[in-house]
Order: sequence, then structure tokens, then C-alpha cells
Amino acid sequence: MLFPVTYRVNAAGHMEVGGCDLTDLARAHGTPLYVYDEETVRQKCREYMAAMGSAGHVLYSAKAFASPQFLRIVAEEGLGLDVVSAGELHIALKSGFPTDRLHFLGNNKSWEDIDAAYRAGATIVIDGFQEFGVLERIVPDGKRAPVMLRLSPGVKPDTHDHIATGQLDSKFGFSIESGAARRAVEQALAHPNLELIGLHSHIGSQIFALGAYEKAMAIMLDLLVQLHDELRYEPRMLGAGGGLGIAYTSQDDPPTPRHFVETIRGALDAGCAARGLKVPQLVVEPGRSIAGPAGVALYTVGSIKDIPGVRRYVAVDGGMGDNIRPKLYGARYEAFLASGPDRPSEAKVTIAGKYCESTDILITDIEMPALETGDVIAVPAAGAYCLAMASNYNGMPRPEVVMVRDGDARVMRRRETLDDLLAAELF
Repeated sequence: MLFPVTYRVNAAGHMEVGGCDLTDLARAHGTPLYVYDEETVRQKCREYMAAMGSAGHVLYSAKAFASPQFLRIVAEEGLGLDVVSAGELHIALKSGFPTDRLHFLGNNKSWEDIDAAYRAGATIVIDGFQEFGVLERIVPDGKRAPVMLRLSPGVKPDTHDHIATGQLDSKFGFSIESGAARRAVEQALAHPNLELIGLHSHIGSQIFALGAYEKAMAIMLDLLVQLHDELRYEPRMLGAGGGLGIAYTSQDDPPTPRHFVETIRGALDAGCAARGLKVPQLVVEPGRSIAGPAGVALYTVGSIKDIPGVRRYVAVDGGMGDNIRPKLYGARYEAFLASGPDRPSEAKVTIAGKYCESTDILITDIEMPALETGDVIAVPAAGAYCLAMASNYNGMPRPEVVMVRDGDARVMRRRETLDDLLAAELF
């Protein structure tokens, strides 16, 4: 699904999402503008929850996109939330997210991170041996903090190297292969202030080939056999991470959330039966596959530069400051003329940003209809890891964000002002 579920071309021939004409939104709110479709967010959440049923828990990954209004929708749909910093936790708490559904992940957690997570009542997912010492100082005598351990199963999925996380050579987790995972479990079980409720893993992101999850599950379950036989430990929860990919171009055909959950559930159930293990509660952590398809980025065309025989550059009023993914991961997007998505293509163009870097290119060599200065370009599948990694490079304010539903657009995050750029400065 490249577009939000409510997408259509309206009677004026314009792109419409959530009952709102995208050209009208650009005119009313300015650009760059990020538009989220509420129905898509809710539908994706419901697909995950229906597929999981009573077998476990679905946690939305806040790192994909976190805004109070967005998180309240996720909470209303019954999902939990995983956060990776005191900042993401703060946003969650301010949004009123239920604290009994919070999990705190992330490597190299600071004392402040862990203290905030403990005080909030979140389940803490330990990612390194140094965290045991921090927890010993934070958790009062006589109290026990619920924790999980992040394990690295040694599986590298078919995805970009920069978003693969489960292989041996990774900064994340306790390696099963090296024996660190076994030592971490022993240390957690011996810790008087910790209750080891489960084990967690995450192998990467933007994954289409689900066989990697089955392989990782088998490795995790083999470890569980060892832990059961030698330490008499059985986890109540087993995390398989998230990472389900989405369609960024019309050629992409990712698995559905149901297929993702059912594949992992099947591997867990069959694997436990074959090994004589009790089946723990499954935990999955989708982020991109919920937020990504719901978001559309809108830009206004500025200068157009023709280099005969070489390239036509179409510059827009955003770029790497609001979407660094093309430069960070080599991410590929598609773009459409918001006022005429069905118009025939005229030429191949390269859509460039306005930031002072030669690498600030959003899309290279894409077929587009005739474009003029002032046209609005829409880029779908922009809801995850764009705004989350947005910056103020070149002193540019970050974009406005709206949520659309039934013809109404409400502002979730106002456009930053120039004065906002100085909010933390001292004079």
C-alpha cells in the first residue's frame, strides 16, 4: 500500500487523503507539510492487534514517529509503546499513555534514562552489562523492577546494512553466539532488585523476507531449552522485535501485518512444541509499518534547472532537513503532482532539496508530468523516520504536521518559527 487507505483522486483531479484536498492543505498550512491519515493509523493498529489476539502484546515503536496526538490514537487502539530515551518517555507520559504498557529499550542508557523509566513504571529492556550496576543503585532495597534482556541472535536479515541489528557484529544486545546472553540471564536472575520477565530480540528494519524471523526464533528457542535445563528459567514474554517493511515505491510488495505476526507466532508455537517448552507471550514492536503508510509529505516546487543532455533539477522547499533517509539509507521514494496525479509523464527529473549540500537529493531520475514553480508535489510513505530524524540544519524551521479525518485537518505540531531556533540559546 503506497498511499493511505483513504486516498483518492477527487472531482477536481487533485490528490485527496482523509477527505482533504492536498493542494488545499498546502495552501492553508504552507509547505513542507506532513499529512497523517488517522484511518490508516487505526487500521494498521487493528491489523496487528487482531493478528496477535491473546497470544501476546503489540508495542508501537515511538522512534518511528512520536507526537502526543498520534500516540493517543495508538493507545486508544490498545497497543503498548516502546521508547528508547528519557525524551521519548517524556512525550509518552505527557500524552497520557498508560504506563503499564510502556517498555524502555535502547543501548547505553544513562542513569537519567533508567531512573526515569523506573519511576514511570516501565518495563526496562537491559541492553548491556553496565545497566545492572545502574539498576542496583536506582531500585530501592525491597523493590523489584520488571526487566527483559535484549539478546542478539546472530541473524542478519536481507535489508540495508545500516538498519540490520541482530547480527553478531552489532552494538545492540547480548550475543547468544558469544555466550554473553547466557551470562546476562544468570546475572539478572541473581539480582535481588530485578524480576526477569522475558527476553527480547530485534534483527533489523524494512524487512520483507520473513524467513529471517523464523531463523531468529529458532535460535532464541534453542537458548530457552538451555536456560530451562540448566537454570530452571522460563520467560513469561519473548520479544521478536519489529522491522516489517513498507512500500516506498509501487514496485514494493511487503508482507501484511497479519502475515508478519502469524509467521512469528507459527514459529514460536511450533518451535516450543518441538522442544517441549511452555509457550511464552509474544511481543512484537512495529513502528514504520504503522506510521509510514499513514504519512504524506507535501512540498512546493521552486527553481527548475535544466542541464542539456545531463539532468533536469526540480528544487523543492524541503529536503534532507525533514527527510534524511535517501542520504542515510539510500531510500527510494515516488512523487506525484498533487493537482494532477494522473497526468502523463513528460520527462525524467531529479527532485532536489534546498539545503546547502550537493547530496541533498530526495529522488533521483523520476518520471514526472510537466512541473512549474508553485506546483505542489506529494511524496507518500513519508510517515516514519522522516520527522523523527528531522533537523534544523541551515537554520531551517521544521515542518508543520496535520492529522486528517473526514475532511477535517487538525494541527498536531505547528511549524517552527525562527525564534524557536533560538529557544535554547543564551545571550
